[in-house]
Amino acid sequence: MAPSHALRCCKRALNWVPVLFINLVIGWSYYAYVVELCVCKYTHFYYLVIFHLFLTMFIWSYWKTIFSKPASPSKAFGLPRVEKEAYEREERAEVQQEILKKVARNLPIYTRTAGGAVRYCNPCQVIKPDRCHHCSTCEMCVLKMDHHCPWVNNCVGFSNYKYFVLFLAYAALYCAVICATVIQYFIKFWTKELPETHAKFHILFLFFVAALFFISVLSLLSYHLWLVGKNRTTIEAFRAPVFTNGPDKNGFSLGFSRNVAEVFGDQAKHWIFPVYSSLGDGHSFLARLVHIDPEQANSVLQQNGKRLVGFFSPQILNLFLSSFVCWVLIFYV
Repeated sequence: MAPSHALRCCKRALNWVPVLFINLVIGWSYYAYVVELCVCKYTHFYYLVIFHLFLTMFIWSYWKTIFSKPASPSKAFGLPRVEKEAYEREERAEVQQEILKKVARNLPIYTRTAGGAVRYCNPCQVIKPDRCHHCSTCEMCVLKMDHHCPWVNNCVGFSNYKYFVLFLAYAALYCAVICATVIQYFIKFWTKELPETHAKFHILFLFFVAALFFISVLSLLSYHLWLVGKNRTTIEAFRAPVFTNGPDKNGFSLGFSRNVAEVFGDQAKHWIFPVYSSLGDGHSFLARLVHIDPEQANSVLQQNGKRLVGFFSPQILNLFLSSFVCWVLIFYV
């Protein structure tokens, strides 16, 4: 028992190594940019303002991703005492499934296993809600689980997926700002237009590291933005959810605008901030109309439609596009 407990503690400690590495890189990049480049040497004050703006949003979203506890199924998805005792006594798999099906009739569940059975988690002793999966690292079922990310030492799921996407976005912007503002000094050092100093190593290495991280993070961000637009998780992208009439990779897609609103919320003013604004409770999700009761679907869609009227209007989209263009121009003026 003691060795097992010690190994578990060591494993938990080692899980923080990637997080520590990222924080050390952030700390060094701050020193190289602010101290070696801006304060002591070469660049302009407004570079510092832009740098600290994106650094703040980057760290804010990163730490929200790390410290947001993964959401787990509520007690409503556990077996009642009588059914639980019957399930544990029963050895025949088909009878166990009948018990689970009886309980699942009263739950908002539309997905099944590949064999058509009710999805039940034995370690957690709960019927899995749609899009919920068991994480062996966190040792719990996670609502709308996307993946377990070692770089945040946490499961990315319903409770923090928005934060994770924003973390990727601000990480890419942070690296882009560094590359865009450092490249001129990088070229001058490379061509020896500036004198040899100890700052040369920091500036040259800072550009290479920022460019490398920008390319890798941007590719991951692009993939997750594609998933948001399709209303899929990483797990569902590799293994389509199975409904009563078979697998359907687009089973939870409600159209682009509603898919985006499910993650970022129905108020655009909350989109860019790592504050909770996702829609729903993580236990039930609208599936495509062929899979659910039409009256229920129409009722929910009408309710969501009222909240989203005007939300994706041309005026709103033009406002966001104009803001984005202004930021790009600021970087290169």
